[in-house]
Amino acid sequence: MPFRGNGKFDYAATGGERVGTAGHLVHYTVATEQGSGVDPEEFAAAVHRTLGDGRSWIAGGRFSFQRVPAGSPSELTVHLATPSTTDTMCAKRGVNTKGEVSCRGGRDVIVNLKRWLLAVAWYPSVAEYRNMVVNHEVGHFLGNGHAVCPRKGAPAPVMARQSFGLEGCVANAWPYPDGKTFVTGPPAPR
Repeated sequence: MPFRGNGKFDYAATGGERVGTAGHLVHYTVATEQGSGVDPEEFAAAVHRTLGDGRSWIAGGRFSFQRVPAGSPSELTVHLATPSTTDTMCAKRGVNTKGEVSCRGGRDVIVNLKRWLLAVAWYPSVAEYRNMVVNHEVGHFLGNGHAVCPRKGAPAPVMARQSFGLEGCVANAWPYPDGKTFVTGPPAPR
């Protein structure tokens, strides 16, 4: 896994169908850093699967999503970047990622390639971690702040800092794990 890339991105050239039928439609583009070893279309398909899942943000009925091709008007760009580039991009948005985590700033979500490929030891699978990080960072874009574990053994809120640990909760990649009920906890201290 490369730690450092050239800071240039290739964008997915394809769009996708709208996922979710209600609420504000968010048009988004997807990009991967050159040299990351991840094809932008492959990353775009993964982001689309997560946002289109019935347990994602679409379950609340406030938002729907549609991936648009590079160059099309969009509100959000989801980037996959090497740890070094993640640090640089996130620092410009006031977030210190220390080569380890992802961030969101303005209309940009920056997913750290290290976590995308390796997840974290306490997560059940890389695939579930990927769902969590997309939902978490897009959740920030949608206006959600960090939450903490509400009680030991409960599903972790997707807005909890699960990349740092579970605080006694059980790993959970989804805002609406049953497709109906929003899982949250007390706001995290600032």
